[in-house]
Amino acid sequence: MTGKKINKKFSFQTEIVNGVCGSCNLHTLLVGIDNTFFRCISCGRDLEQKVNGEIKYIKVDRHTDLAQHGKN
Repeated sequence: MTGKKINKKFSFQTEIVNGVCGSCNLHTLLVGIDNTFFRCISCGRDLEQKVNGEIKYIKVDRHTDLAQHGKN
């Protein structure tokens, strides 16, 4: 294979929080990929954080439009 070797560096920062998973209903640790999306370490579901007076996590699946999120 010929060509230049390109090294692109990017920053990847995670956050670990306590919360109740909306999928398995367990009080567990949630790993945050960015400030909106989290993954439950108990069941593995992806969750989206919504804040309306209290923090709620909703399920994220393949039909969720991720392009509209994260532009805050």
